[in-house]
Amino acid sequence: MIMSKNKRNTKIKHKSKTRSPQAARAASTMVGTLDITRSGMGYVILKDPDLKDILVRYPDQGTAFHGDTVEVKITKVSGSSGRLEGKITQVIKRHQTEFIGTLSVSENYAFFIANSVAPMPDFYIPRGKYQNLPDGTKVIVRLTSWDKRSRKPEGIVVSTVSPEKENDFAMKTLLTNNGFTIGFSQEVEEETAQLPTIISEQEISKRKDFRDTLTFTIDPADAKDFDDAISFKKIDRSWYEIGVHIADVSHYVRPGTALDKEAALRATSVYLPDRVNPMLPEQISNVLCSLRPGEEKLTFSAVFIMNKKGQVKDTWIGKTVIHSDHRYTYEDVQTIIEGAKGPYEKEILWMKEMTQTLRGERFEKGAINFSSQEVKFKLDENGKPVGIEIKESKPAHQLVEEMMLLANKAVASYASSIKIGGAPLPFPYRVHDQPDEEKFASFVPFARKYGYTFDVSTPEKIAQSFNEMLRQAAGKPEQHLLEQLGVRTMAKAIYTTDNIGHYGLGFKDYCHFTSPIRRYPDVLVHRIIESCLQGHPINDKQLEEKCKHCSDRERAAMECERAGNKYKQVEYMQQFLGETFPGVVSGVADFGFWVETINEKCEGLVSIHSLMEPYAYIASDYMLKAEFSKKKIQMGDPVTIQVVAANLDKRQLDYHLVEEKENSGPGKSAQKPASSAKKKADKTHPKADKGIKKSSGYAGSRPENSSKKKREQELQSGQSAKENYGKERQPADKNRATPVSATVSEHKTPAKKKKESQNKPVSKTKKVGQKKEK
Repeated sequence: MIMSKNKRNTKIKHKSKTRSPQAARAASTMVGTLDITRSGMGYVILKDPDLKDILVRYPDQGTAFHGDTVEVKITKVSGSSGRLEGKITQVIKRHQTEFIGTLSVSENYAFFIANSVAPMPDFYIPRGKYQNLPDGTKVIVRLTSWDKRSRKPEGIVVSTVSPEKENDFAMKTLLTNNGFTIGFSQEVEEETAQLPTIISEQEISKRKDFRDTLTFTIDPADAKDFDDAISFKKIDRSWYEIGVHIADVSHYVRPGTALDKEAALRATSVYLPDRVNPMLPEQISNVLCSLRPGEEKLTFSAVFIMNKKGQVKDTWIGKTVIHSDHRYTYEDVQTIIEGAKGPYEKEILWMKEMTQTLRGERFEKGAINFSSQEVKFKLDENGKPVGIEIKESKPAHQLVEEMMLLANKAVASYASSIKIGGAPLPFPYRVHDQPDEEKFASFVPFARKYGYTFDVSTPEKIAQSFNEMLRQAAGKPEQHLLEQLGVRTMAKAIYTTDNIGHYGLGFKDYCHFTSPIRRYPDVLVHRIIESCLQGHPINDKQLEEKCKHCSDRERAAMECERAGNKYKQVEYMQQFLGETFPGVVSGVADFGFWVETINEKCEGLVSIHSLMEPYAYIASDYMLKAEFSKKKIQMGDPVTIQVVAANLDKRQLDYHLVEEKENSGPGKSAQKPASSAKKKADKTHPKADKGIKKSSGYAGSRPENSSKKKREQELQSGQSAKENYGKERQPADKNRATPVSATVSEHKTPAKKKKESQNKPVSKTKKVGQKKEK
């Protein structure tokens, strides 16, 4: 297989160079992330992937919490196993500073007990720092200090959470546990309040004026922060001036301010089903910088002279002022595209045709066209889901997407041309590496079994082969399987100053410029580009570290959003216990398989212990095969399932497969009242509401480190192993990958009923409804 010279993914070449425990000990102190299990045992996961995790027992964890970046001193190397043990000497970076839990009040002080999966010490809250709240109050506490001389961390109550609002408590728990603060400090609020609300004529005179040019925004119907707009102006018969105008956040958020420090710390907004935890205060995101119709706004723009074929003759980048003429929703634009009358319909149709041309050329040049679907919940006044909608990418969405891609690409291309003393300008590129060689090498022969071949001579040929496979597989039974496994071969997109290009999009230069209201890297891009336009490029020596922080916070936001969606899916399915739904197999492991329902996209686990006969797991085919009937269960297979458990605390759904002899016809989503569904579930499965015990492991865990396998289970807090395994991203930033087990060669599962007594299962999985072992 041929890969280009700038390939970053070189871990396969170094696998044979695993460092010895003695070499690790010689390093004396090392830096990593503390992972604390439910039992209180800690493991420091090192940055060097060639080194095993370091065991840190409770007394040696010092003042560190789960998730903190720490410095650890190696104190012991076990004999034959080579296991490293250590002691934490310093907390380098806190994973979180705010915690949610319960207040325990005494006469002159209070203690705070955090709602955390990993064990944590109680916080000491001094008198006057807990607002005289009564005992048992649900609160959010901010860590104020914890030095080595103190047995307990000290904190202050910053807000309360109503115990009656379970949804509010759950969402805030997700945010705090992922290191996101809720609300803004008084200092940040005061700085925000002092920002000018009127644009001065002096400021306008410094900018290119687009107020008289037709300009409009296209956003979701419920959006409040409009951070991008498009302008349209005909120059002559063939050429048009098309502007992409982005809210000028950097004009208001200045370096060194409390506002900027808080935005940098958060690095991103988090979008949960019922709320947004913003990167910036709403006065900025929803008022000052929101490109609302009928208002003059300051913007940073990329303006193109282009024709209907998408050919760009000239590009201009700079500060502007605009006046939006109209606010479209995506639905508005889509109806115009489909033939309805509407304001500025000629301009919309021209833009649609031009952007579809851009899109087609992008895929021809090597961009990979993985499809994706996102869920949107219809919530009642209490935040409970009463319906689930599937968001699909339509030409209206693609119109905006292609214009944003064009602007991001143009800005990155400009930045890549700037030099400081002959060296490249330090710049936060958005990069996406080529496919993982090891994963791709196993995927190619699997795809060949379905008749799809790959040209692996160059990265570009690989991308073209992917697109051809996806085109040919569309609508076929194997489509879902091949898409998900194909996504698994892909690297994660990250921020870095090392410009290796964006493989998934097929761009040599790419960055994030178009969403500074919700992404801090975009703010950094704006500042650097402005400095270049002024002739004094910023040479930020800490930029790579900032990029890494932004990538880390992006992943944390993704985890939070994924968990929030799962919570709502489980909450929605609680009303359908005992009901049957059509679904498709979305993942396979040695202990069972996952099924995603067709219409609701709600994924749950079917344990192999609930099946009618023993099954063997065949990793090479991502498949379970029945021992007697030879029936196969494989990713992409259509099935019918019955909902047997919906555990909201664990965010976990458990299904039973409706076997062919039980299934008289195609399953349909039952729409019975929750009460009758519950009765049916109780009759069918008496302990359905108690959930299912997780397996002792799943295919894909690191076999060389069994302690890690155990810790993954302990920290899952009931989430499916699939949700925690092999999280990869598709090239497009918002796409999500479906993890798939892939490394165990073959695993026989125990038979059900009579066979169970004769062949005891190797794994410790219990039947559906049994309690989890401690």
